[in-house]
Amino acid sequence: PYESHEPLSWLILHNDDVNTFDHVIESLCEVVRHDEIQAEQCAMITHYKGKCDIKKGTHDALAPLRDQLLQRYLSVTIDT
Repeated sequence: PYESHEPLSWLILHNDDVNTFDHVIESLCEVVRHDEIQAEQCAMITHYKGKCDIKKGTHDALAPLRDQLLQRYLSVTIDT
């Protein structure tokens, strides 16, 4: 199988004090394909710690997910 040598990055969700838990959870389920429990845990970690790693992958794979989450007004970044 083809192996990418592109470094892996993290898609990071940041706390914003604007969006509801329901909106964050729904967005993580729909965009990042988390199950509801995983999405709830990420939302809680983000709320209490200020941020949470929500997905690992190549920058090229994470960029479209970041863009979709930004369109939903979530605060997300890609960190290497």
